[in-house]
Amino acid sequence: MTETLSAFRALHSQPAAFVIPNPWDTGSARILAALGFPALATTSAGMAFSMGLREGMASRDAVLAHCREIVTATNLPVSADLEHGFGHSPESAAKTIVAAAETGLAGASLEDHTGDPDAPIYDFSLAVERITAAVEACRALPDDFVFTARCENLLWGRDDLDDTIKRLQAFEAAGADVLYAPGLTDLASIRLVCDSLSKPVNVVMGMPGRTFSVADLSAAGVKRISVGSALARLAYGTLVRAARDMAQNGTFDFADDAMGFKELEQHFPETATDADLP
Repeated sequence: MTETLSAFRALHSQPAAFVIPNPWDTGSARILAALGFPALATTSAGMAFSMGLREGMASRDAVLAHCREIVTATNLPVSADLEHGFGHSPESAAKTIVAAAETGLAGASLEDHTGDPDAPIYDFSLAVERITAAVEACRALPDDFVFTARCENLLWGRDDLDDTIKRLQAFEAAGADVLYAPGLTDLASIRLVCDSLSKPVNVVMGMPGRTFSVADLSAAGVKRISVGSALARLAYGTLVRAARDMAQNGTFDFADDAMGFKELEQHFPETATDADLP
């Protein structure tokens, strides 16, 4: 366990960026591990969709159970997308980190999105207080834990890059290990964010709009690349298109693109453990 946690932190010190894809269940986690990725991250949206819920509607117990599911699915380190946590106060941010670490996670992120579309971003002072409390909780843990602080401005109509950088710099000063501002859509902005910070920066790809290669992002200073809910949305999008063909056209051409049993099962262990059995 200690080696896994240390390995996760070390990934952020490599010269080039690494990709940390986001599975939404045990099967997708094991496929991504088999394909050689060095670490995994949960996706709050993908998790919610797999439960038949909208993003942000899963309960605390469901989120923690999902974290345990992804952690135990493979031997890879896992970081969790915990949205704003299990409450709004600095104290709740700290408790969220402690509860998350108990699932075996190697890291987690908290964001400054409130969950309220009418007032989507925490006031600056409260946002910093929450991150400070989370960092203090991380440092009190018995094992290493990579904490990511997120600024959600760009996803909620606050297209203010200066304020986004100001918040990330404050989160960095509070002790966050990784900084993350989803919604950056051009390399110049990504480079400016990276140049404005001394800690590793995570960038998300797979959102609608322009995307960049690992080489492009590495050259801009990015250290970690996630894909959020993109893989889950891709899978569900394929399902919906196939279902519409069946329902509306009475055709089954989608089967030509379906992965065969032999290819699919090569990503899974030949024998099940007790944890795998229902």
